[in-house]
Amino acid sequence: MNHSSSLIVGIDLGTTNSLIGIYDAGFPTLLADDEGSRLTPSIVSYRDKGQVLVGRLAERQRLLHPEQTIASVKRLMGNQKKLHLGKHHVTPEEVSSEILKHLKKIAERALNNGVSRAVITVPAYFNDAQRAATRRAGELAGFTVERILSEPTAAALAYGLDKLHDQAKIAVYDLGGGTFDLSILQLDHGIFQVLSTHGDTQLGGDDLDEAIANFLLTKSQTSQKEIDSQRLKTAARQAKEQLSFVEETVVRLPFFQGTRHLEIPLTRAELEKTCRPLIERTRTFCLRALADAKLQPSDLDEIILVGGSTRMPLVQAIVENIFEKKTNLSQHPDEAVALGAVLQAALLEGKLSQITLLDITPLSLGIETFGGLMNVIIPRNTTIPTKAGEMFTNAVAGQQAMKITILQGERELAKDNWKLGEVEIPFTPAPKGQARVGVQFEIDADGILKVLVRDTISGEEKILEIRQAIEISDEAVEAMLADSLEHAFEDRDARILTEARLKAEEMLPAVESALTQLAGELDEKMKKEIRAASAQLEAAMKEDDLSILQQQLQKLDDATQILATMLVDKVLKKDSDR
Repeated sequence: MNHSSSLIVGIDLGTTNSLIGIYDAGFPTLLADDEGSRLTPSIVSYRDKGQVLVGRLAERQRLLHPEQTIASVKRLMGNQKKLHLGKHHVTPEEVSSEILKHLKKIAERALNNGVSRAVITVPAYFNDAQRAATRRAGELAGFTVERILSEPTAAALAYGLDKLHDQAKIAVYDLGGGTFDLSILQLDHGIFQVLSTHGDTQLGGDDLDEAIANFLLTKSQTSQKEIDSQRLKTAARQAKEQLSFVEETVVRLPFFQGTRHLEIPLTRAELEKTCRPLIERTRTFCLRALADAKLQPSDLDEIILVGGSTRMPLVQAIVENIFEKKTNLSQHPDEAVALGAVLQAALLEGKLSQITLLDITPLSLGIETFGGLMNVIIPRNTTIPTKAGEMFTNAVAGQQAMKITILQGERELAKDNWKLGEVEIPFTPAPKGQARVGVQFEIDADGILKVLVRDTISGEEKILEIRQAIEISDEAVEAMLADSLEHAFEDRDARILTEARLKAEEMLPAVESALTQLAGELDEKMKKEIRAASAQLEAAMKEDDLSILQQQLQKLDDATQILATMLVDKVLKKDSDR
């Protein structure tokens, strides 16, 4: 591995999720793990034999071994009191350092390069002890921490608000997993100054999830003793996310008590009535921040939202009511802070001074993926010049080539977007999921889109140039956006159904493989239960009923929890025996 001492990564060390990224070839990029996810759950699990699990592996352990697992450790930063996790006694900064080590590995694997310098974000209200603890966590993970950056400043950078006129004033409403803060910033000659900040370190998405879980418990007329509180809270979070897009859903908890199943209908109106008192608590902090900055709502140029819970329509409505102004929704709320950290890293490296920003992409650009879905690579309103790419793999074993269909539009299904062109690249036949084809979109200052497709194994590549990607009439753009809004719910349902089917297609052979590997360690009753759940899922895949398919997926997932644990233990035992 080559070591680069000049590269600086940007890190959002979040309460619920953490992200890492770099600035490369003129644009900020957030790096994905082996599963293709940019979000790493900020969860750490300490196993008995000294192994430390981070992210999704730890998330699974949270259900099975809660006494060894910790989430939302960011709330404890600055507190040197030891945490007792099984046989381990660790400080909050030591836990955070494990998350940072995991992110470091993601970056080094993605870049095939060593990284040792970082910008790490913290909430604006973090005191000196909390900031120092964050810096120590970075150092324990092997980083030289170049800057501890305020999250509101990072978010403002990500939204491109450093391009506003001098003296522009911005409010950043940040409702994360564990904390809330409202910061008011002023842009002064290219530098953001925090005029005021107020917040609550004990108010966030976790609290909303708990309130919803308690409501579900009351509605189901089930006692707390009868149900796993963590499972219920996870189901509550999923329902909260679904109800940001639909008006009603059903919370399903298969096998919640022996063979009993629990199904609880939940509407958006019920959710909003439950969550409103918590979200309304943010109003006081917003008004205090305005008063401290000696400003009226009309003095603000932009209101930006950060944190996954700001996707809730109720949150957006309350914020717009407080500030009497529409919110800026142009950035991904989960990723804005991380992108800002990457931009700050680029400023420290001197990379941003050479960039000229000229125009924006009027519509999203992407490719068709397995199942006929639109996979966005460059979102609409991205400033150009820009470059972005992703890695794709073969959906079928023995596949000898991959056809890349380039699309433009805002619909979820490929068939509903505009086809700009296609390019086919051959590769050596490989088992399903083994081929690696990189697809890169680059739009230059003249608005010309170049699509580079490369087989990373053979090195063979093809380039397609498309000149009409930016030159679209306002009428055509408006028509596409109107269509996307009109069909938003049915499009979303179609995507969710397709993704659920794809998940089932992946899950069934994986379960069969696990049963084979653990054949001698499972009793017949368990095998019978799992095979029955598999058969029911296969039957559900033939129907167009999303609700039934999701129910059967959850049922099989619950039935195979023990398989996942046994396989992880088997791998860990094999590693410790070496």
